[in-house]
Amino acid sequence: MAILGRRRERELGAGGSNRFPIRLTRHSWRRQFRILIICLALIALLPPIFFHFRLKAYRQAQLKKCSWLNSPPLVCAHGGDLSKAFANTMAAYQDALRSRVDCIEIDVSRSSDGVLLALHDRDLQRISGDGTSRVSHLSIKEIKELGSTHQSSLKFTDSKVLTVAEALKSVSRSVQQVILDAKVGPPSYESGLAKDILSANILAVPLSCNLHVPLTSI
Repeated sequence: MAILGRRRERELGAGGSNRFPIRLTRHSWRRQFRILIICLALIALLPPIFFHFRLKAYRQAQLKKCSWLNSPPLVCAHGGDLSKAFANTMAAYQDALRSRVDCIEIDVSRSSDGVLLALHDRDLQRISGDGTSRVSHLSIKEIKELGSTHQSSLKFTDSKVLTVAEALKSVSRSVQQVILDAKVGPPSYESGLAKDILSANILAVPLSCNLHVPLTSI
């Protein structure tokens, strides 16, 4: 009986040992399956997370490089729109305003009798056809006579010479900034031109409009 009992125990033990590895194998497979699912989930989540932070860093770098977008540069019309009119004429200024420019630059010269004009020597040369003409050498009367004399031969019909006051009156309330480019010529004619421009009460420029007066040699 004792022998049979031991044999039975060995048989049971042997049978149990055959079944037990099967249970371990199933448990291990399920565990590995869960681990695989978790790894796949992590793999699926990593690219979006990576690209999210990568894109964020890229946007920050772009904003740093393009910080000027927060305060974009002004579009300034030099003497107005010169495609349809002479520079520093009423037509040129009005065409520029219709194009919605932010800024208009006005050339400022002074006639021999002290009148501040929206004019450059090169503008006077176009009007008169004389390359030696200088604003500071002529009186306001002589300059206006030149315009009326050569009106028919000009490319553009509008050649009326404006005073600085007239030019400012036409543009200052429609743009963010006005630049008065003071053309400095011979000291005998142009001494203190910029100071005269700033001190002259030619027009009450609105607070919304910045006024700058750089000096440029003719």
